[in-house]
Amino acid sequence: MNWQYISSILPALLAGTQTTLVIFFTTLVLSVPLGIVVSVGLRSHFKPLAWILKGYVWLMRGTPLLLQLIFIFYGLPVIQIYFDRMSAVFLAFVLNYAAYFAEIFRGGLQGIDQGQYDAAKVLKLSSWQTFRLIILPQVVKSVIPAVGNEVINLVKDSSLVYVLGIGDLLRAGNIASARDVTLVPLVLVGVVYLLLTALLTWGLHSLEKHYAYYR
Repeated sequence: MNWQYISSILPALLAGTQTTLVIFFTTLVLSVPLGIVVSVGLRSHFKPLAWILKGYVWLMRGTPLLLQLIFIFYGLPVIQIYFDRMSAVFLAFVLNYAAYFAEIFRGGLQGIDQGQYDAAKVLKLSSWQTFRLIILPQVVKSVIPAVGNEVINLVKDSSLVYVLGIGDLLRAGNIASARDVTLVPLVLVGVVYLLLTALLTWGLHSLEKHYAYYR
């Protein structure tokens, strides 16, 4: 193992890792709340809203994220709608992952017993108080494993931004590998992804333990 070579490509890989993490955290922070809102809307008694949201979820889950990236950045300019590269990435990732999170949270909401809503009415809690204090904590506890799978997928899906020429971790590794005709940069990329997923797995297990008091 040539440590001098590794040290020479490490700055580029770290810069790519920083871009990957920015995409990851921005998507997560925006898509989870949006997914919760959409999940509530999917259960709305106002049918037009429910059908519109079902169509959105169907579209986002039924087409590849890569295709959505290409459409937003290269396709929308045809109708005079323009996004810079990072804005296109954030829009595609947030809309895509919010749809997946919406389905996960919708399943969690369906698992809540109707009696808890009735009990909240007896206690004269508002709809917002019932949702925030009683329903949401139980839903979060039940959906953590499914959300965790999507979070780990998000780390790996971030590599799709190469199609827009954004310098993420994988693109930095590909450039170094092609330039120097060696697989060492790609091996290091794999190690970084493994470390990121290991940290996320540990964090998700800790979160599951935190919500274990609902058992």
